[in-house]
Amino acid sequence: MTSQSSNYKGFPGLQEKTCIITGGAGVLGSAICHGLASGGIRLAVLDLNRQAAENLARQIEASYQTPCIGIEADVLNRESLEKARDKIHKELGQIDFLINGAGGNSPKATTEAENIQKGRNHGSSRSNHDSSPTSIFDLPLEGFEFVFDLNFTGTLLSTQVFGADLVDKGSGAILNISSMTSYRPLTKVPAYSAAKASVNNFTQWLAVHLAPAGVRVNAIAPGFFLTSQNRFLLTDQETGAPTPRGQKIIANTPMGKYGQPEDLQGATLFLLSELSSFITGIILPVDGGYSAFGGV
Repeated sequence: MTSQSSNYKGFPGLQEKTCIITGGAGVLGSAICHGLASGGIRLAVLDLNRQAAENLARQIEASYQTPCIGIEADVLNRESLEKARDKIHKELGQIDFLINGAGGNSPKATTEAENIQKGRNHGSSRSNHDSSPTSIFDLPLEGFEFVFDLNFTGTLLSTQVFGADLVDKGSGAILNISSMTSYRPLTKVPAYSAAKASVNNFTQWLAVHLAPAGVRVNAIAPGFFLTSQNRFLLTDQETGAPTPRGQKIIANTPMGKYGQPEDLQGATLFLLSELSSFITGIILPVDGGYSAFGGV
């Protein structure tokens, strides 16, 4: 891992605590896991890909000498989450932190067109099974529902299953992974934008709901990071060169680059640690200045 992960033991209140992260074996989730482990946190990495979760857990234990287990779990299946919770209780003890990181987009919930013109015929001749709909009018409902459920309903279910531990202890924190598109909806990804906006609203609602129990709830809103879910939109699949959309993103990010997965580590540990003990109900941008730039 990068040297960024070597200085996180200075965050108070993290050592020997137990954290669950859903979607933990993905590109961003893996980087967050390394940051958490470097801070002395015991980890349960939940992911649909059991092998990836277990491989990451072994790597983290070897690198940081902190307990870490990988568990196959589906954030849209309560029984799956409950089985994971029982295993975590048995092997790591009661839960102190929850990171709702499972999410992503799909080509079936992504429109080819950024906008449509008056009078054009849209949707009448296309099948709902097309992988990339032209516009909102022929976007298949199942594609929209899948992306919305993965990002929002998965956050809700995981909170219901794992959050009770925090309330029972009267301490701890929940961190949701939102997105910059929750603030400034991006063209082509209506389901993802809507779902992440819902995550923001739920973060604030839950922060108020759980505050008397001593549990804090916040979110981070990453800007543009290259991941397996968005690479098809931002880079040419044959040449690897930036697409016109990718070029626009860089032009509108004041720091002039994509974020690196490790850039999420500091914000994550800050919002879990005692350094943020009076912070709840916020959504923190990690975006290279994208949200601050008006385009001119």
